[in-house]
Amino acid sequence: MSGIRGEGGMDGSGARGGGLLVAGTTSDAGKSVVTAGICRWLARKGVSVAPFKAQNMSLNSFVTREGAEIGRAQAMQAAAARVEPSALMNPVLLKPGSDRSSQVVLLGKPVGELSARGYFGRSGPAANPPSDADSSGRTRVSGREALLGTVTECLEELRRTHDAVICEGAGSPAEINLRRTDIVNMGLARAAGLPVVVVGDIDRGGVFASFFGTTALLSAADQRHVAAYLVNKFRGDVSLLEPGLDMLRDLTGRPTVGVLPFAHGLGIDEEDGLRVSLRGTVRESVVAPPYGADVLRIAVAAVPLMSNFTDVDALAAEPGVVVRFVDRPEELADADLVVLPGTRGTVRALEWLRERGLADAIARRAAEGRPVLGVCGGFQALGERIEDEIESKAGTVAGLGLLPVRVRFAAEKTLARPVGEALGERVEGYEIHHGVAELLDGAEERFLDGCRVGSVWGTHWHGSLESDGFRRAFLRRVAAAAGRAFVPAPDTRFGELREEQLDRLGDLIEEHADTDALLRLIEKGVPEGLPFVPPGAPGGTS
Repeated sequence: MSGIRGEGGMDGSGARGGGLLVAGTTSDAGKSVVTAGICRWLARKGVSVAPFKAQNMSLNSFVTREGAEIGRAQAMQAAAARVEPSALMNPVLLKPGSDRSSQVVLLGKPVGELSARGYFGRSGPAANPPSDADSSGRTRVSGREALLGTVTECLEELRRTHDAVICEGAGSPAEINLRRTDIVNMGLARAAGLPVVVVGDIDRGGVFASFFGTTALLSAADQRHVAAYLVNKFRGDVSLLEPGLDMLRDLTGRPTVGVLPFAHGLGIDEEDGLRVSLRGTVRESVVAPPYGADVLRIAVAAVPLMSNFTDVDALAAEPGVVVRFVDRPEELADADLVVLPGTRGTVRALEWLRERGLADAIARRAAEGRPVLGVCGGFQALGERIEDEIESKAGTVAGLGLLPVRVRFAAEKTLARPVGEALGERVEGYEIHHGVAELLDGAEERFLDGCRVGSVWGTHWHGSLESDGFRRAFLRRVAAAAGRAFVPAPDTRFGELREEQLDRLGDLIEEHADTDALLRLIEKGVPEGLPFVPPGAPGGTS
């Protein structure tokens, strides 16, 4: 491991650490899992490693200790690497506000809104993104090609301070319509001189065609960086797959450096809440009977632009707790707790709740003393009134009126890592919101930065339920209000469960990947003599 700076970390020479880009044949091929697994495997070997994703599109985000917003997947990968998350690890975060536009978060801070056409179709020469102001005075960012300099600077800083950096791509590197302005896949690989391992999900079928087609659609210059393939989610006897892997190597000149088995219940943080199926989706939970006599059923309203729905992972980790995402009022009937999660469109979520009949069903629950919890945008929706000239530009909109709260949307986003106390327990959380809540008279109890009235609770704090003592105290209150003989298990420690899951990812790499080949790529860089696979990119572009 001479090129990776020793098993103990930096050697003081100032040399640049090794690097690798994990790309995928498709979205959701397993790039995040593989990146996290490689990070955990290297960390266990004593290598100082960091994750990196140049540009992420996600509504699930996290706040670093310095107050920067990054994708939750990168925060999870940082935990796998056993390092503190940093804005350097995800310099560009896109948070969709509709099918056509996103908020752009640059180096952890929001810098404006941009349409998909503007981001993918326009370019600029500078390292910092050019911008202008729209009619509301808000900044609108112009183009993403201009961000390549910022992205590569962040990656270089991580490589100067770590022995290795494992980068994650986005979507597919063979999206030929977007290649000209790519900063996250082959554009990054070429700018930073990174070898690329392409991950394919064999569970969805067609993995050999996907590997070959992905490579053959790249230009010769891009293909020079594609060094190997890795099969993900395999079920069955690997020996039956090996002839195909040999033929793939003959066709492309590139080896397969691992066949990872299908693994249930990994429970890592997803990137995109928009991918959650509304019908019958249940969060993965511990396979264990309830500690008490009853189970506890939790229904999460699958609101539009749902963000940080990972808040309910800590609930799903409790034995005897069943968490479902729902979109119909009848699905609330047997729920012991209804959760209104975060959303990047609070006003739109309110409209959706009313159109679906869920708003009336939630109001009836509150009148009957049945528990409801609102988090961030869900907390805002439970209030009396929302004044929004920022997110939806809808002006003044009536909330559900279940909490004595008025919300005014501010141009500046609140990004914080608060620590406090609730229900007699210490609580840690993080805040990501434009809405500023004014608490009015009528609250029966302060609840973190929010309040409680009867069985209705609201807070801006994400992640609070990961605090074990607080989560157990809250679930006891919910069970009492619901009349359930549910008892939280006294020994469920969410942080330890997360660590176990990350170790499982490391085990997948250590046991089922060619780790010697991965080390060579990280240490030595792009292999020489990789053959061209015709026909290459149309017109030989990029």
